[in-house]
Amino acid sequence: MNIGIDKIGFYTPHTFIDMVKLAEARGVDPAKYTIGIGQEQMAVSPVTQDAVTLAANAALRILDKEDLKKIDFVIFGTESGIDSSKSAAVYVHDLLGIQSSARSIEIKQACYGATAGIQLAKGHIALHPESRVLVLGSDISRYGLRSSGEVTQGAGAVAMVISANPRILSLGDQSAYLTNDIMDFWRPTYSDTAYVDGKFSNEQYIAFFLNTWEQFKSQTDMTIADFEAMCFHLPYTKMGMKAMREIFDEGTEEDQKRLTDHYQLSTIYNKNVGNIYTGSLYLSLISLLENDTSLKAGNRIGLFSYGSGAVGEFFTGTLQPEFREALAEAEHKNLFAEREEVSIEKYEEIFSEVLPVDGTNLQLDIESDPATICVAGIEEHKRLYVNKSR
Repeated sequence: MNIGIDKIGFYTPHTFIDMVKLAEARGVDPAKYTIGIGQEQMAVSPVTQDAVTLAANAALRILDKEDLKKIDFVIFGTESGIDSSKSAAVYVHDLLGIQSSARSIEIKQACYGATAGIQLAKGHIALHPESRVLVLGSDISRYGLRSSGEVTQGAGAVAMVISANPRILSLGDQSAYLTNDIMDFWRPTYSDTAYVDGKFSNEQYIAFFLNTWEQFKSQTDMTIADFEAMCFHLPYTKMGMKAMREIFDEGTEEDQKRLTDHYQLSTIYNKNVGNIYTGSLYLSLISLLENDTSLKAGNRIGLFSYGSGAVGEFFTGTLQPEFREALAEAEHKNLFAEREEVSIEKYEEIFSEVLPVDGTNLQLDIESDPATICVAGIEEHKRLYVNKSR
């Protein structure tokens, strides 16, 4: 059975900062951020947005009435969960008005969660071909003001509809994966910012890619020449290229140029949003599909997912005849065009405004947030969500 991505969209908050200005404010050579790290802008999430609302806003832009009737499984990958018991998927299920005969769950494994969700969705569709599964990857990346990881922050979500006979990308049956208990990145339950061993994490990312790539080749007898393009989880946009260069000696100069050219186009959106953890790989895929006019039906795309701690997976997808018609390119261009740049001082103010952790009741000003779905406040230890379109 042909199973894969039928629809895909993303959402990012309406405010952002310029990385050159951040570098100047931190007394750093701007080239370190724009060239060394490969970032140009960074999304800044207001207190009226969290992982739930980002995901719901992303899904709202791609779902129609038929989807709402046929989706019977909502899978939410995140490491920015808002409750230790209730899944973020249940909130999204209600905010979108998905029919009630559905499963709704949350998956956590660092930046790998959405990929795990896709693999679960494939199994569900194989058993229930008429169903549709909504897979979400949503996160707010926080390392702290003036921290070493500040430049790799970001916020956003990707929503995907997985179905039989998909219009965008048919996912391959073969997949290679690896788990190893390491401490390259972690987020303790008592901290709202992450901890990372940057050099070690970079090394492990590459090691996991090479391990899963070798596994995949042995399973399929494919080589680098069989791939039109490769997309990577991008904590920052130079990371994927560091990994891909490790296998360039397996191909020709033509292979190297083809993969490099496609890779650059796959990073455009990530450069201007920043790191969105579980959604990062799929934001890169959207960027590739919407900015690369040379792609055509039948092209095979390699996908590398990495979640610190760590789990990695290499798998593939094949572009379908209707893939261009099924994209939400115009919607995403408008999303970027309507964003507002804020000063570094304003960014620091927004970053420091957080929801209370002691259950204090709070009402937020959601009129200043143009998003359709927002966090409206807290009442009796419950987050209050509003869908303005209702």
